[in-house]
Amino acid sequence: MEISGKKAIVVGGASGFGKATAESLAQRGADVAILDRGESNGKDVASAIGGSFHEVDVTDFAGTESVLAAAVADLGALHVIVTTAGGGIGERTITKTGPHDLDSFRSCIDLNLIGTFNISRLAAWQMSQQEPVDDEAEERGVIINTASIAAFEGQIGQVAYTASKAAIAGMCLTMARDLGSLGIRVTAIAPSLFATGLTQGIPDEFAKALTKDAAFPKRLGKPQEYAKLALAIVENPMLNGQCIRLDAGQRFAPK
Repeated sequence: MEISGKKAIVVGGASGFGKATAESLAQRGADVAILDRGESNGKDVASAIGGSFHEVDVTDFAGTESVLAAAVADLGALHVIVTTAGGGIGERTITKTGPHDLDSFRSCIDLNLIGTFNISRLAAWQMSQQEPVDDEAEERGVIINTASIAAFEGQIGQVAYTASKAAIAGMCLTMARDLGSLGIRVTAIAPSLFATGLTQGIPDEFAKALTKDAAFPKRLGKPQEYAKLALAIVENPMLNGQCIRLDAGQRFAPK
């Protein structure tokens, strides 16, 4: 899909992976709407790229539907959506005091998995109602979700996070098969450790310790490298139904 002139939404676009992706899409000529929390820098990021900002809490599923509809109405259509909103907790399956708290597990699933699926299903419906962007290719849209290499090598204390990210990875092929006849592609990106959130700005010695098991390069990933892959997915119609690792050959150790 040619990026220039397309309508894109980036969920979690105020920082990290989402910010880099929103900026890159806009630089390539897409009209971009950023969805993020009200206390984020979303307004400033959107203003800087000539886009729009819409406040959202992805765990408010009905509210997300309304916000997404407003963003699509503002854009006039939807061709690309990238979901990067999410988070994790640190809690083992059992501890000395008892089993994993069920509410905290459910909250992590709601944020990462249900929130991602909710946005994906709504975006897919919107895309299905539109005419193909290219009559010859018959392509209507691209959905890119964010997993993690923890989906495949979850570390100790990551059971909730691992479950949520493994499910995002697992949805790719099934959702792509569901939507293939409509010309809608679905992929996910599974990053390793990137300079976002808590790891942004940590001392070099800590970063080297965290990435010592990577093949090359032995460093934290850069949000712009995530964005480069997201744009490559949009542009390459043969990328579909796959969760793509973006990890410098790193495999997480147990802890």
